[in-house]
Amino acid sequence: MNPLSALYGAAVRTRNELYDRGMLTVRRLEGPVVSIGNLTVGGSGKTPFLIMLGELLQQRGIAFDVLSRGYRRETQGVAIVKPNGAASEFGDEPLLISRKLGVHVIVGEDRWQAGKLAEARFGPQLHLLDDGFQHRQLARDFDIVLVTPTDARDSLLPQGRLREPVASLARADAVVLTNDTSAEGLQLRNQLVWHVRRGIVTPETLEPWFAFCGIARPENFFAQLEGTQVVLAGTRSFRDHHGYTEEDVHELQGLRQQAGAPAFVTTEKDAVNLGGHLQALQPIHVARVRMELENAEAALDAMLAAVERRRHTT
Repeated sequence: MNPLSALYGAAVRTRNELYDRGMLTVRRLEGPVVSIGNLTVGGSGKTPFLIMLGELLQQRGIAFDVLSRGYRRETQGVAIVKPNGAASEFGDEPLLISRKLGVHVIVGEDRWQAGKLAEARFGPQLHLLDDGFQHRQLARDFDIVLVTPTDARDSLLPQGRLREPVASLARADAVVLTNDTSAEGLQLRNQLVWHVRRGIVTPETLEPWFAFCGIARPENFFAQLEGTQVVLAGTRSFRDHHGYTEEDVHELQGLRQQAGAPAFVTTEKDAVNLGGHLQALQPIHVARVRMELENAEAALDAMLAAVERRRHTT
């Protein structure tokens, strides 16, 4: 193992042991908390899964809000996301969640404080904790962890992409495997195993498109497009959570013209980060993520039952 990865791993193990032994403070909200997280740095589908789970809860008539850090926002402190706001103010993923689900999303570096504000303003209700697996300062009643196909053979930061070793899945209540991801090597014990099918809604036309995105794994987006028979005249990737500028727009317009593509195609997160620049790139197709949970009703029943049991024993 890379020496820096070994040091990082030792720090992670020590921190988790301190939480496991009750030596670091864990604070609880009045309403139950369901965490959606992963083991890696970006790119596992947490946001689309949270949106899908939120839609399932809405179909049941269950009220909830979302607590998020608001990664890469330019502001600090606790704030309630305004759906018509900017990604620079609230973060691109919280803004996307707010627009897609129409629920209150509260951002804050300290998710307990974000939850306290939510409960003060909207009353105690179910909280969905976005990217919460490593945020152990906040007590949760159910931990959902999404696993990517490479997690079992990946390395810890900075050599690899893992924020925690695979053994940390022992803390999870449900492990989510996407598409054909295998559970082999994940050291699962009594965790629920959920399977989701993930795809994208693509342009119906077969004309060559110019694709661009600023996400954690851009190659996956481009491969998904080609897998649905979309012809790509060219591609351009930016870093994850990229905030687009006028210079970027001019560059993209030039690349599209050079490639001879009639239009652009990008992701929903990039559409949020484009903000007012989106109109300048017309015609553009925003490819929506489509995620479907197998045996969704049974999975939701199991989650809600576990939450109810734990609320009565704490």
